Amino acid sequence: MKVWLVGMYGIVATTAITGAMAIQRNIVDKTGLVSEMGPFKEIAKYAPLQFEFGGHEIRLLDKSAYDAALYHWKEIKHYDRDILEEVREDLEKIRAKVGTALNCGSGIEEFGEIKTLESEDLSLKEIIERIMEDMRKFADENTVVINVASTEPVAKYSKEYHSTLEGFERMIDEDKKEYATASMLYAYAALKLGIPYGNFTPSSGSSIPALKELALKNCVPHAGNDGKTGETLVKTTLAPMFSYRNLRIVGWMSYNILGDYDGMVLNHQDNKESKVISKDSTLEKMLGYSPYTITDIKFFPSLYDNKIAFDFIHFQGFLGRKMKMHFIWDGIDAILAAPLVLD
Repeated sequence: MKVWLVGMYGIVATTAITGAMAIQRNIVDKTGLVSEMGPFKEIAKYAPLQFEFGGHEIRLLDKSAYDAALYHWKEIKHYDRDILEEVREDLEKIRAKVGTALNCGSGIEEFGEIKTLESEDLSLKEIIERIMEDMRKFADENTVVINVASTEPVAKYSKEYHSTLEGFERMIDEDKKEYATASMLYAYAALKLGIPYGNFTPSSGSSIPALKELALKNCVPHAGNDGKTGETLVKTTLAPMFSYRNLRIVGWMSYNILGDYDGMVLNHQDNKESKVISKDSTLEKMLGYSPYTITDIKFFPSLYDNKIAFDFIHFQGFLGRKMKMHFIWDGIDAILAAPLVLD
């Protein structure tokens, strides 16, 4: 299977690539892969864990996937260095192509020197054509596109351009860049080419009506709106428990601290807003009502890829009695996210 990664040199992507190659070489086991559990075992007959990777990036473009993985490993040391060295030859063959970061927010400035398609003064149509050309050269009939790039700000929604496929394609033709985001453009390119698209971020991606229409028109599967690998994973596990016991949540406070580039990007208010909305909307979807919430995300440089969440839940039970629950989550984001990318 071929996997086209948007954000190919990020820590999640490079950890997924390293893990996939290590599994293929029987260096590590498959712990963390949900697709290895009982209900999904039959999948292996049709989709064995044999991967080829390609993708787009906006940084480190003169480097290989090995260089990018080593760069992250030196800061985080989130797995045994020997694993990386044993798959070095595989990773050195993998190189990203230049991509787009259109309207990805002020947080992208934290990456330092970047190169993007829009920096070449290309129109929207030309950016799309370049994305599709790169995908087309890489893809075969067993290819998926996965967005593992940094979280974008909430998109500037336009009924005219986002509600129908005709409107979206008119936006491209009219070069209305202010209404487009990188995740939308990648989703459009993939769906237009008939390639399944998965969004591992809270960014818009294929979630707007115009792109849902395109997916239906071309009969292409698409999914995802945030990987939910950390605090939100616990939140989505606990929320049904309260519902099943008919205990009403009256308030939920979530305070998240994290390091690495993810933390730097989310430290910018425009990028953070998308993530906060994703976290808060999870409760409403699962509970059927909206409890009072406080959600904040702060950059804590020394944590690197560790994400720590402090949660306080106030809930009401029998005879109107209010009770409390507290938890602390401390996880390494890339280790939790990477196997889900492979799944």
